[in-house]
Amino acid sequence: MSTAAIAHTEAEQSWVQPSKGRVAMFCVILAESAIFTIFVVAYIYNIGKSLYGPTPSQVLEVPIFNSICLLSSSLTIWLAEHAIERGKVKVFGLWWALTFVLGAIFLVGTGVEWHKLIYQDGLTISTNLFGTTFYSIVGLHASHVIIGLIALLTVLLFTVTGHVRQEHAERIQVLALYWHFVDAVWIVVFTVVYIIGR
Repeated sequence: MSTAAIAHTEAEQSWVQPSKGRVAMFCVILAESAIFTIFVVAYIYNIGKSLYGPTPSQVLEVPIFNSICLLSSSLTIWLAEHAIERGKVKVFGLWWALTFVLGAIFLVGTGVEWHKLIYQDGLTISTNLFGTTFYSIVGLHASHVIIGLIALLTVLLFTVTGHVRQEHAERIQVLALYWHFVDAVWIVVFTVVYIIGR
Protein backbone atom coordinates (compact mmCIF):
# COMPACT_ATOMS: atom_id res chain seq x y z
CA MET A 1 0.00 0.00 0.00
CA SER A 2 1.36 3.43 -0.96
CA THR A 3 2.12 6.20 1.52
CA ALA A 4 -0.68 8.36 0.08
CA ALA A 5 -3.21 5.53 0.51
CA ILE A 6 -2.12 4.95 4.13
CA ALA A 7 -2.43 8.69 4.89
CA HIS A 8 -5.90 8.74 3.28
CA THR A 9 -7.02 5.73 5.36
CA GLU A 10 -5.70 7.29 8.58
CA ALA A 11 -7.50 10.55 7.78
CA GLU A 12 -10.77 8.69 7.26
CA GLN A 13 -10.37 6.85 10.56
CA SER A 14 -9.50 9.98 12.56
CA TRP A 15 -12.49 12.01 11.30
CA VAL A 16 -15.43 11.89 13.67
CA GLN A 17 -18.87 13.05 12.62
CA PRO A 18 -19.88 16.11 14.63
CA SER A 19 -22.64 15.77 17.18
CA LYS A 20 -26.08 16.25 15.62
CA GLY A 21 -27.12 18.18 18.70
CA ARG A 22 -24.23 20.62 18.37
CA VAL A 23 -24.86 21.11 14.65
CA ALA A 24 -28.55 21.74 15.32
CA MET A 25 -27.77 24.20 18.13
CA PHE A 26 -25.27 26.09 15.96
CA CYS A 27 -27.98 26.35 13.27
CA VAL A 28 -30.44 27.71 15.85
CA ILE A 29 -27.83 30.19 17.11
CA LEU A 30 -27.06 31.32 13.55
CA ALA A 31 -30.76 31.90 12.80
CA GLU A 32 -31.32 33.69 16.10
CA SER A 33 -28.24 35.84 15.53
CA ALA A 34 -29.75 37.00 12.24
CA ILE A 35 -32.98 37.99 14.03
CA PHE A 36 -31.12 39.86 16.75
CA THR A 37 -28.98 41.60 14.12
CA ILE A 38 -32.13 42.97 12.47
CA PHE A 39 -33.41 44.30 15.81
CA VAL A 40 -30.04 45.81 16.75
CA VAL A 41 -29.68 47.55 13.38
CA ALA A 42 -33.26 48.89 13.68
CA TYR A 43 -32.53 50.20 17.17
CA ILE A 44 -29.30 51.91 16.09
CA TYR A 45 -30.98 53.37 13.01
CA ASN A 46 -33.78 54.88 15.10
CA ILE A 47 -31.63 56.34 17.90
CA GLY A 48 -32.63 59.96 18.45
CA LYS A 49 -35.54 59.88 16.01
CA SER A 50 -38.32 60.02 18.62
CA LEU A 51 -40.13 63.33 18.22
CA TYR A 52 -41.25 63.48 21.86
CA GLY A 53 -40.23 61.97 25.20
CA PRO A 54 -39.40 60.26 27.30
CA THR A 55 -35.96 59.77 25.83
CA PRO A 56 -33.38 57.11 26.81
CA SER A 57 -31.25 59.57 28.77
CA GLN A 58 -34.31 60.64 30.79
CA VAL A 59 -35.52 57.18 31.86
CA LEU A 60 -32.90 54.46 31.35
CA GLU A 61 -30.67 53.39 34.21
CA VAL A 62 -27.73 51.13 33.37
CA PRO A 63 -28.57 47.65 34.73
CA ILE A 64 -25.11 46.85 36.08
CA PHE A 65 -26.18 44.37 38.77
CA ASN A 66 -28.49 42.46 36.40
CA SER A 67 -25.76 42.32 33.77
CA ILE A 68 -23.21 41.00 36.26
CA CYS A 69 -25.65 38.27 37.30
CA LEU A 70 -26.37 37.19 33.72
CA LEU A 71 -22.76 37.28 32.55
CA SER A 72 -21.64 35.43 35.71
CA SER A 73 -24.05 32.65 34.76
CA SER A 74 -21.83 31.83 31.78
CA LEU A 75 -19.06 30.98 34.24
CA THR A 76 -21.34 28.88 36.45
CA ILE A 77 -22.76 26.92 33.54
CA TRP A 78 -19.22 26.32 32.26
CA LEU A 79 -18.27 24.98 35.69
CA ALA A 80 -21.39 22.77 35.60
CA GLU A 81 -20.37 21.41 32.18
CA HIS A 82 -16.94 20.46 33.47
CA ALA A 83 -18.36 18.86 36.61
CA ILE A 84 -20.69 16.56 34.65
CA GLU A 85 -17.86 15.63 32.28
CA ARG A 86 -15.91 14.37 35.29
CA GLY A 87 -18.98 12.56 36.65
CA LYS A 88 -19.47 14.90 39.63
CA VAL A 89 -23.26 15.02 39.45
CA LYS A 90 -23.82 16.77 42.80
CA VAL A 91 -21.31 19.50 41.97
CA PHE A 92 -22.91 19.79 38.54
CA GLY A 93 -26.33 20.23 40.18
CA LEU A 94 -25.06 23.01 42.43
CA TRP A 95 -23.46 24.99 39.59
CA TRP A 96 -26.49 24.37 37.37
CA ALA A 97 -28.86 25.60 40.12
CA LEU A 98 -26.73 28.71 40.62
CA THR A 99 -26.88 29.36 36.87
CA PHE A 100 -30.67 29.18 37.04
CA VAL A 101 -30.78 31.55 40.04
CA LEU A 102 -28.53 34.10 38.32
CA GLY A 103 -30.67 33.97 35.17
CA ALA A 104 -33.85 34.33 37.23
CA ILE A 105 -32.41 37.37 39.06
CA PHE A 106 -31.66 38.95 35.70
CA LEU A 107 -35.20 38.31 34.49
CA VAL A 108 -36.76 39.71 37.67
CA GLY A 109 -34.51 42.77 37.28
CA THR A 110 -35.80 43.25 33.75
CA GLY A 111 -39.36 43.04 35.05
CA VAL A 112 -38.63 45.64 37.74
CA GLU A 113 -37.07 47.92 35.13
CA TRP A 114 -40.10 47.58 32.84
CA HIS A 115 -42.51 48.25 35.72
CA LYS A 116 -40.68 51.50 36.50
CA LEU A 117 -40.55 52.54 32.85
CA ILE A 118 -44.25 51.85 32.26
CA TYR A 119 -45.85 53.03 35.51
CA GLN A 120 -43.47 55.77 36.68
CA ASP A 121 -41.96 57.09 33.46
CA GLY A 122 -44.90 56.48 31.12
CA LEU A 123 -42.82 54.67 28.51
CA THR A 124 -44.80 51.95 26.75
CA ILE A 125 -44.26 50.19 23.44
CA SER A 126 -46.61 52.70 21.80
CA THR A 127 -45.35 55.90 23.49
CA ASN A 128 -42.75 56.75 20.86
CA LEU A 129 -40.20 55.20 18.52
CA PHE A 130 -37.75 54.71 21.38
CA GLY A 131 -40.36 52.77 23.39
CA THR A 132 -41.19 50.58 20.41
CA THR A 133 -37.59 49.66 19.63
CA PHE A 134 -36.54 49.38 23.29
CA TYR A 135 -39.26 46.92 24.29
CA SER A 136 -38.79 44.99 21.05
CA ILE A 137 -35.07 44.36 21.44
CA VAL A 138 -34.98 43.94 25.23
CA GLY A 139 -38.18 41.89 25.11
CA LEU A 140 -36.75 39.62 22.42
CA HIS A 141 -33.74 38.98 24.62
CA ALA A 142 -35.92 38.44 27.71
CA SER A 143 -37.98 35.86 25.83
CA HIS A 144 -34.78 33.95 25.07
CA VAL A 145 -33.81 34.11 28.74
CA ILE A 146 -37.23 32.66 29.66
CA ILE A 147 -36.75 29.78 27.20
CA GLY A 148 -33.27 29.19 28.62
CA LEU A 149 -34.56 29.21 32.20
CA ILE A 150 -37.25 26.66 31.34
CA ALA A 151 -34.58 24.40 29.84
CA LEU A 152 -32.28 24.91 32.84
CA LEU A 153 -35.10 24.13 35.26
CA THR A 154 -36.00 20.97 33.33
CA VAL A 155 -32.43 19.68 33.57
CA LEU A 156 -32.29 20.70 37.23
CA LEU A 157 -35.41 18.67 37.99
CA PHE A 158 -33.93 15.66 36.19
CA THR A 159 -30.75 16.13 38.23
CA VAL A 160 -32.59 16.30 41.55
CA THR A 161 -34.54 13.14 40.70
CA GLY A 162 -31.32 11.28 39.84
CA HIS A 163 -31.81 11.03 36.09
CA VAL A 164 -28.69 12.98 35.03
CA ARG A 165 -25.46 11.05 34.68
CA GLN A 166 -22.02 11.55 33.17
CA GLU A 167 -23.14 10.09 29.83
CA HIS A 168 -25.51 13.06 29.44
CA ALA A 169 -22.59 15.52 29.34
CA GLU A 170 -22.82 16.01 25.56
CA ARG A 171 -26.51 16.96 25.70
CA ILE A 172 -25.89 19.31 28.60
CA GLN A 173 -23.06 21.01 26.70
CA VAL A 174 -25.40 21.54 23.73
CA LEU A 175 -27.92 23.27 26.00
CA ALA A 176 -25.13 25.30 27.58
CA LEU A 177 -24.24 26.62 24.11
CA TYR A 178 -27.68 28.23 23.97
CA TRP A 179 -27.16 29.86 27.36
CA HIS A 180 -23.75 31.20 26.33
CA PHE A 181 -25.43 32.63 23.23
CA VAL A 182 -28.07 34.39 25.37
CA ASP A 183 -25.29 35.91 27.48
CA ALA A 184 -23.29 37.00 24.42
CA VAL A 185 -26.37 38.66 22.91
CA TRP A 186 -26.89 40.58 26.14
CA ILE A 187 -23.43 42.15 25.75
CA VAL A 188 -24.53 43.49 22.36
CA VAL A 189 -27.98 44.61 23.60
CA PHE A 190 -26.47 46.23 26.71
CA THR A 191 -23.88 48.11 24.63
CA VAL A 192 -26.38 49.32 22.03
CA VAL A 193 -29.28 50.21 24.34
CA TYR A 194 -27.62 51.39 27.53
CA ILE A 195 -24.29 52.76 26.31
CA ILE A 196 -24.58 53.91 22.67
CA GLY A 197 -28.31 54.65 22.79
CA ARG A 198 -28.20 56.88 25.85
